[in-house]
Amino acid sequence: MPVFPRITLSYHPTLLLNRKKPDPGEFIFTGKTKQETTGIQLFSYTKDECIERSEARVDELEVLTGNGYCNWLNVHGISDSGLVATICRKQGIHDLVIQDILDVNQRPKFQEFDDFSFLTLKSMVPSDSGKFITEQISFVFGADYVVSFQERRADFFEHLRIRLRANNGKLRQRPADYLLYALLESILDNYFRTLSRLDEDIEAINLTDTKHGISPDVLVAIESHKKFVHFIKKSIFPIKEFAQQVERGECSRIEKRHKKYFLEIKDLCLTLIDSSDMILASLESATNLFFSIQNHRMNEVMKTLTIVATIFIPLTFVAGIYGMNFVHMPELHWEYGYPAIWLVMLSLFSGMIIYFKRKKWF
Repeated sequence: MPVFPRITLSYHPTLLLNRKKPDPGEFIFTGKTKQETTGIQLFSYTKDECIERSEARVDELEVLTGNGYCNWLNVHGISDSGLVATICRKQGIHDLVIQDILDVNQRPKFQEFDDFSFLTLKSMVPSDSGKFITEQISFVFGADYVVSFQERRADFFEHLRIRLRANNGKLRQRPADYLLYALLESILDNYFRTLSRLDEDIEAINLTDTKHGISPDVLVAIESHKKFVHFIKKSIFPIKEFAQQVERGECSRIEKRHKKYFLEIKDLCLTLIDSSDMILASLESATNLFFSIQNHRMNEVMKTLTIVATIFIPLTFVAGIYGMNFVHMPELHWEYGYPAIWLVMLSLFSGMIIYFKRKKWF
């Protein structure tokens, strides 16, 4: 029987944020402590040119706003909290936002500040090893820049880098809010891939294998999938809420002409939520089917035992009668008494079998 695969996450927060810090200027990274070194990549572009610095240094970074370019600063590997704090402070990012960036347990949310807007969310994608890679991604954006913080190095946005280098599409003709839309679209595309993999896992379940039976591990795996799908829904809702805020005009840094793109983000979120609900319904049906099959098999066993017991009740009665130690009993001294009793018992047995067969009890 094929085993229904369990969900394996590569995301395991190991540290809770300690808010009772003696030093308020201290920042704590709450993810795994052993992470890759922090990498910095900067794209500064206009419709006519694109300047890329793939391994930028912190001391080389300047204030991104007001330099005549649209800027995308991508920071991956944020376990070095001191370095991340230095990058953020150079761009005038508030200390509360810095801690939210470093806290991988932070609930996805959107906030507006005087000089910038902040959006943090979860991203996940299935890997070739069967695990689901989950990480936190945060965005700080203004009129002419986007700063993205990835928990680890990943190729989520490589297609956008290619577009910027080759000047394909609208990225270099549009301001930073369009870049933010493209980044969010990439993250949602990963969610679609994740749900597609989940669908494949669910189709792998076999609850109709009557030869080998169903292992209770199947039910454990189903419950694991349910929790994961609920986690996905919980991660998507804040993105939808952000898109709705843009639709209502509550985000001042999104141009009116670009609102239609964030409406597309909202529609993608709704589609993902609908897909999640369908998967949850399928998992719930699998759970119900599991218990129904188990109950059916238990009933079949009980029916078999009941039939066997019912057949032997009259036989036991006959054997009990002629096993009594009375001297004066009919047929005790009859020459053909023993074979006659066997004939009666076999007739009872055969008659009950025929009766049960006609009733289709087995």
